[in-house]
Amino acid sequence: MNLRLKRTPGIYVAGFMGAGKSTVARHLADHLGWQFFDTDAEIEARERKSISEIFEVQGEAEFRRVETEVIRHHVRWIERGRPAVLALGGGAFTLPANRELMEHNGITIWLDCPFDLVQRRVGAASHRPLAREPEAFAALYEARREHYKLADVHVLVESDDPAVTVAGILAHPLFQ
Repeated sequence: MNLRLKRTPGIYVAGFMGAGKSTVARHLADHLGWQFFDTDAEIEARERKSISEIFEVQGEAEFRRVETEVIRHHVRWIERGRPAVLALGGGAFTLPANRELMEHNGITIWLDCPFDLVQRRVGAASHRPLAREPEAFAALYEARREHYKLADVHVLVESDDPAVTVAGILAHPLFQ
């Protein structure tokens, strides 16, 4: 494994909603024997509300503030040597402050999932506040890609089988 991961053993899985971040990150953590954390699940538990409710009642800005706090909490533990794989929310990697937290504390991975596959997976999911308007959803997908491209590792999602995506991650030279 790469020296950066030995010093600060953090892996941050980014990508658009429906890319499979939580599933792939959980499988990757199991494969490595590391802890797994899902930032969206932690936010919902902490706030005792769904992501959708947080967006509706408190707004996206408050959601993003809490999201950064959750990421910062995990980065601090990773800095102390606790190996972890974090599944990030779809917008987490778009914020420079979040990318800066992760930059020197592990490796970031972009799960690049084609839009047609995202649409199939997300469908008409009413619990995803940013997926309710099809045209805005497509525009958001395109806008976020520019941020995701800043990740250390780019893995194309070509299968619904998370083992295939994990194998693609582990085949990257940073993991050799």
